[in-house]
Amino acid sequence: VKQDKKAVRVLYIEADEDHVSLQDGGYVEPKLVYVHEVREKIGWNRWKLINARYFSGVYANSDELWVEVLDYIDKTYDMDSIEKIYLSGDGAPWIKNGLGWIKGSIYVLDRYHLSKYVTQATAHMGYTTPIMWDYINRGDKESVKELFNAIISTTEPETKKSAVQEARRYILGNWRGIMRQYDADYIGCSAEGHISHILSSRLSSRPLGWCKTGVDHMKPLAILLF
Repeated sequence: VKQDKKAVRVLYIEADEDHVSLQDGGYVEPKLVYVHEVREKIGWNRWKLINARYFSGVYANSDELWVEVLDYIDKTYDMDSIEKIYLSGDGAPWIKNGLGWIKGSIYVLDRYHLSKYVTQATAHMGYTTPIMWDYINRGDKESVKELFNAIISTTEPETKKSAVQEARRYILGNWRGIMRQYDADYIGCSAEGHISHILSSRLSSRPLGWCKTGVDHMKPLAILLF
């Protein structure tokens, strides 16, 4: 970074991971984090992230990744000018670990995974899906709890009931992060799409077997080509 520090009011960080099969039958999870200032519309339903910077690799400890991200932010931006830093992701512990490294960051659960678990909880009782969304959009946590209880009490077999219970834990456990989706200056999260275009298209979308070193060496090339 060779420039004067920029003053921005809001900064956005988005994170996710891929799942890549190894030649020995195991798998690794290369991580992807990117920082940007905002997005601008460049076509119908198409957006461009402004001044995006990407970080990716196979990390034994996520602290190493967050140190890289923090170092970039500190060198690029005037930290005193930043009022909010939104950190978006799927709720994984390694993503939430970033809150401890990025001072003042606020966690937001991404919409993709929220939708996934709403569907998991309500698809077998389709009429409850819009009701669930209505309660979530209104921020009515108690009604969401009651709806989950009603769904679970009438759901069979046990495997499906377990799936609904899992969805309940996920949604209620990330409630504060869900509610921050509705902040006026929050613009959403495109991490799932970035994983698909940057990592999955080369590493995991087709039946491929990698070695751990190969996965780690591919990530800078993938980011460069993206």
